[in-house]
Amino acid sequence: MGRKPRHSGAMHVVTNTVRRGDREYTSHLLRRSFREGGKVKKETLANLSHLPDEVIELIRGALAGRRYVDAEAAFAIERSLPAGHVNAALVMARRLELARLLDRAPSRERDLCLAMIVGRAIAPGSKLQTARSLQQSTLGSELGVTGADEDDLYAALDWLLERQARIEDRLARRHLSDGELVLYDVSSSYFEGRTCPLAKLGYSRDGRRGTPQIIYGLLCDRPGRPIAVEVFTGELHDDKTLPAQVEKLRTRFALKTVIVVADRGMVTKANLQLMADTDGVGWITALKAPQIKKLVASGALQLSLFDQHNLAEITAPEDYPSERLVVCRNPLVAADRARKREELLAATERDLAAIHQRVARGTLIGADQIGLAVGPALKRYRVKKHFDIQITDTSFTYERKNEQIQAEADLDGIYVLRTSVTSETLETNAVVRAYKGLEEVERAFGTFKGPELQIRPIHHRLEDRVRAHVLLCMLTYYLTWHLRQAWAPLLFKDEHPPIADDPVAKATRSPAAQRKAQTKRTPTGEPCHSYRSLIAELGTLTRNTIRLPGAPASFDKLTEPTPLQARALDLAATAPVTA
Repeated sequence: MGRKPRHSGAMHVVTNTVRRGDREYTSHLLRRSFREGGKVKKETLANLSHLPDEVIELIRGALAGRRYVDAEAAFAIERSLPAGHVNAALVMARRLELARLLDRAPSRERDLCLAMIVGRAIAPGSKLQTARSLQQSTLGSELGVTGADEDDLYAALDWLLERQARIEDRLARRHLSDGELVLYDVSSSYFEGRTCPLAKLGYSRDGRRGTPQIIYGLLCDRPGRPIAVEVFTGELHDDKTLPAQVEKLRTRFALKTVIVVADRGMVTKANLQLMADTDGVGWITALKAPQIKKLVASGALQLSLFDQHNLAEITAPEDYPSERLVVCRNPLVAADRARKREELLAATERDLAAIHQRVARGTLIGADQIGLAVGPALKRYRVKKHFDIQITDTSFTYERKNEQIQAEADLDGIYVLRTSVTSETLETNAVVRAYKGLEEVERAFGTFKGPELQIRPIHHRLEDRVRAHVLLCMLTYYLTWHLRQAWAPLLFKDEHPPIADDPVAKATRSPAAQRKAQTKRTPTGEPCHSYRSLIAELGTLTRNTIRLPGAPASFDKLTEPTPLQARALDLAATAPVTA
C-alpha cells in the first residue's frame, strides 16, 4: 500500500546548533510544513549544510519571497571617492567654527580657503595638486567648490591674506587672556627660485646652505595652539623679529599683561629694554654660553651648588639687575655632551696622528704644506679650540688643552634661565616649566616642515603669496592640532603625560603610552597609529555613486566604517575642544 500523497506546503530553511562537549555543530535543513489529519507536520527535504553560507542565505531569502538578480545587472558603481578623512576633518573644522574664523560672511573665497586648509590637513601638495584633489575625494562636493582650478585657489589666497590680522585677532580672543604665557620662536624654510623679495641668504635651519630662505615667527598659547605667524626676509637675525610680536600682543591683541617666553636667540639689550619699557610685558628666556661662563668667573654662579641639587635660583645684581636667574643642571644632557666631545676629540686626533706620521716619514715637509693639511683636520669636527698645535718646516706636534676642556666639561648640562617675572607670579619650578614649553613651538615647526604640512620647499614668486602660504600652513596646523588632541586615544601620543615633581628631569611617558609604544595597540585593542597613517586609514572609507540599470538617476552611499574608522569619526565629533 503506497504512501498517501501530501499537499504541498511552504518550504523554509531551518538552522540548528548542537553542542557536544567542547564542540559546536551547526546544520542547515530545507524543510516543508504541511497539514495532515488536522495536524501540522514537517518534512526534511534536503540537508544544505555542505553549501557555502552565501548560497544558504540566497535560498533562505528566495523562499521568503525576495527577488534576486545578478549583481552586475542590479546596479553599477559609477564612482568611488575617498570620504572618511574629509568627513573627520570637516567635522572638526565645523566644531572649531573655522569658516567663521576666516570671515563672518559666507563666500566662495571662504569655501576655497577652507578647502585648501582641509586639503593640506589630509594630503598636502601644491595648489595645482590641491585643485585636482578636490575632484579626487569628496572634499570639493562637500564644500561646493568642485571644478575650481589653481587660479581660483591663488585668488582665494590673496583674499585670505587680506584677512590675516582679523583672523589672528579672533584666535587671540579665543585662546589668550591677561597674564597669559605666550610662546614665541622662529624658524626658516628654503625657497626654490630667486625672484621673491623675501627670499634671502641667511642661516639655514634646513641645512641648505647657499639656498635662499624665508624666516617666520610663530606665536602660540601655552598648550601650543598657533595664534599668529609673521614672515620676515631670510637674512634677518632672530632678535630682530621680536619687537613686532611685542607690539602685536599689546596693541592688536589688547593684552594688559602678558609673559613672553622666547629662545635665547631673541635676547639683546635692545629687546630686553623694549619689553622693560612696555607696561605689562614680562619675559622668560635663557643666557647664552659666554654669559654663563662670565657668571662662573665672577663667582655669582658656584658650580658646587649642583653637587646635591639640580636647580637653584641666584642673583647677579651688577650684570642682571631686577632679574631672577634660575640655574638648572640636567645630568643626562651632561653625560651626552661629554660623550660627544670625547668622540669628536678622538676623531680629530686620528686625523692629526696621520698627518704627524707623514711628517715623521718625510713625505710631508714645509710649514706651509703641513699647515694646509692640518687646517681641514682641525675644522672637520669643530674642536680646533681644544688643541695646541706646533708646526715647523720639519715637525708637527699637537696636544689637548686639558684645562680648557675640563672648564667646558664643568658646564655640561647647565643652563641658566633669566626672567623679569616675580616669584609671586611664577615660582622657580614654574619658570623652568614655562621655558620648556617652547618645545611646543618646536613641535609645530616640525609639523610645518614634515610630511603633515610640507611648508617647504616654497615655490611662490610673489611676496604676498609666500605670506599667504605660511598663513595657510598655520591655519592647517590649528586644525591638525585639535585633531591630534581628539585622536589621542588612537595615536601613539601620550594622552596623560606625567608632570614630574622635578622640572629639570627628563620628561617621561606615562605607563599607558609606553604600553602603546610596545604593543602598537591602544588599551582597547585597536591598532595604534600616527596622524598620517590614521588619515590614510580613514581615506579608505569611500562614498560610492550608484546607478540603477535603465534609470537615469543615481544615489550616493557610504561604505560601512570599520570599528577603527567609526571610533575616529566619533572622537572627531565628540572629543572636547576649545573653539
